[in-house]
Amino acid sequence: MHGHWLEFAQVALAHLLAVASPGPDFALVLRQSLRHGRRTAIWTSLGVGAGISLHIAYSLLGLGLLLRGSEMWFTAVKFAGAAYLAWVGVQALRTPPRVETSVADAPAPPVTRGAFAAGFLTNALNPKATLFFISLFALVVSPQTPKIVQLAYGLWMVAATAAWFCLVAVLFTQVAVRRRFLRHGHWIDRVLGVVFLAFAVGLVFARLR
Repeated sequence: MHGHWLEFAQVALAHLLAVASPGPDFALVLRQSLRHGRRTAIWTSLGVGAGISLHIAYSLLGLGLLLRGSEMWFTAVKFAGAAYLAWVGVQALRTPPRVETSVADAPAPPVTRGAFAAGFLTNALNPKATLFFISLFALVVSPQTPKIVQLAYGLWMVAATAAWFCLVAVLFTQVAVRRRFLRHGHWIDRVLGVVFLAFAVGLVFARLR
């Protein structure tokens, strides 16, 4: 049991460092927070957490190493992820200037399932996340660790990811923060659009192996 706690500490620390690093998930939650408000940002955060569950599932099923060995599969995921991030970036770049600066006059948020799906797809289609979880379960988690314990690790990472991004959502949906954002919101959206396009280009040219 002591060994499992030590192993869990290693898993939790590696995951914490990964989830706190700025990436497409953070950029998406930030945009949803500033543009659409807390409810949408939180549902997006829950979608990101759910995306983690996909990576956990194939790692637990032992499919991770098989997937990593498939050049065709990784290329398909890489280009699908790049295409999705590019689409998000283009949508952000097309944001028109806002006449009103009141938080109450902010754009209508997408429906709940749309916000959740955006978070899920951004995480699930990120091949770097795929590699992280495959490597984590291959290098840190012992093959002798019972599957139920490994599942507990996975549930922790899902919950911790969702909680982290919900915290980001709460921080960036403070009224004062959003009010300042709405004054120059379309420029911030366009900057984030460039960021998403940069992530997309980075994925296309990244050597993931």
